[in-house]
Amino acid sequence: MLGTLLSSLTKVTRPAAGRGRPAAPADAPLAGLRERLTGDVALPGEAGYGLATPWNVAVPVTPRAVVSAASGQDVAETVRFARAHGLRIAVQRTGHGATPVGEDTLLVHTGRLDECTVHADEAWIRVGAGVVWQQVLDAATPHGLAPLCGSAPGVGVVGFLTGGGLGPMARTYGVSADHVRALEVVTGDGRLRRATPTEHPELFWGLRGGKATLGIVTAVEFDVPRLSEFYGGCLYFDGEDATAVLHAWREFCADLPEQGTTSAAFVQLPPLPEVPPPLAGRLTIAVRFVWTGDPAAGERLLAPVRAAAVPVIDAVARQPYAAIGAVHADPVDPMPSHEDLTLLHGLPAEALDALIAAAGPGSGSRQTIVELRQLGGAVARAPRHRSAFSHRDAAFTLAAIGVPAGPGAEAVRSDARRITDAAAPWSTGGGLPNFGPSVDPDRIARCYDPETLRWLGTLAEQYDPAGVFDVGQAVRSNAG
Repeated sequence: MLGTLLSSLTKVTRPAAGRGRPAAPADAPLAGLRERLTGDVALPGEAGYGLATPWNVAVPVTPRAVVSAASGQDVAETVRFARAHGLRIAVQRTGHGATPVGEDTLLVHTGRLDECTVHADEAWIRVGAGVVWQQVLDAATPHGLAPLCGSAPGVGVVGFLTGGGLGPMARTYGVSADHVRALEVVTGDGRLRRATPTEHPELFWGLRGGKATLGIVTAVEFDVPRLSEFYGGCLYFDGEDATAVLHAWREFCADLPEQGTTSAAFVQLPPLPEVPPPLAGRLTIAVRFVWTGDPAAGERLLAPVRAAAVPVIDAVARQPYAAIGAVHADPVDPMPSHEDLTLLHGLPAEALDALIAAAGPGSGSRQTIVELRQLGGAVARAPRHRSAFSHRDAAFTLAAIGVPAGPGAEAVRSDARRITDAAAPWSTGGGLPNFGPSVDPDRIARCYDPETLRWLGTLAEQYDPAGVFDVGQAVRSNAG
């Protein structure tokens, strides 16, 4: 539901293939690259260059060329070419976490790497880097398997897992990257390697949490739980009930067993015809809840939140796992987006009051969503195989998400920082790779503890000494 509503905030159409910048003169070196690939190379103005347009259209992505890779070998050839010609390489599937890309960079688009093989008897899946979570859900849920996707099934699998991955069942099953069993990656020397706990274990460690710092992942294999349904969904309340609802939610979080994962958000949607009347043109409070245990027990636990005020929409019920994306109902269509995030070490009553004052009724908030996600549970436990994903001890995430469009775009960005700053006394100072993507070295450094940051930088120098992947969110040895 919310996905359609958010998309209505601004209608954006991806450029059609070949409708990028005006056609550039023939690029002789890139003509040589074309001859080495089974996939395609598109210059500005040529068919295929429109693949560079990210889902987050607020981010300028204007590479020298777009390489639509048809195989892992295509990716390896492109990396070797870039290294030989002093170029850098960025990688993209959907562009939800896009960062700026300029004309010194080739963009590898992974959409054609679309393998998706479900090993139902053994409960594991292999996918190519071009697969999005919805494809995995469609292939796996008929077998009673529950792929641990994020809140938005339209996001690419590889980008989500290389950032760690916190999904709607994270407190029950932990960080999604903890379930990865193998990755295939092209490193900065143009070699295609397989990383597992025993084969290139240092890459296996760094690729799970380090984003594209250490290379371009072309395929990934991961285990999946057996689960066919859950109890959950979303409750919406009028914004005027924010204090009663959110304090009830805070108390609900305090005693919530690991079988439950929850978040709460201030939501502001425009008064448009396609927005349901209970949500249109007003502030509402969304409480999301996913429970993997006995439905009756989940219903009893949620009862105090349900009773805190009269919901304007109650969409919590038993649901098939295939409907997991409906819990958050994130937007599907491309749109401009800006996100600021901080991690909290706790949520005492005074912290919640500060956030209600900053984002609640009468606050003047310019954000579409201001969200708190509870962590803890399985997220906080050390995984079987260590990874670069950091800050497992955080108690909550706080994200401010707005639409920076038109003359007020900069005001949306500054307002997001105002809201996260309101929680500064309770902030750990940390961040997460999949939230609030940035090229700012200080913001990148916030995503890791100092030891992890140092090791990622060291491995980057080892596997990418020419700096082919020194673009976007990549960690380098001088980070922090």
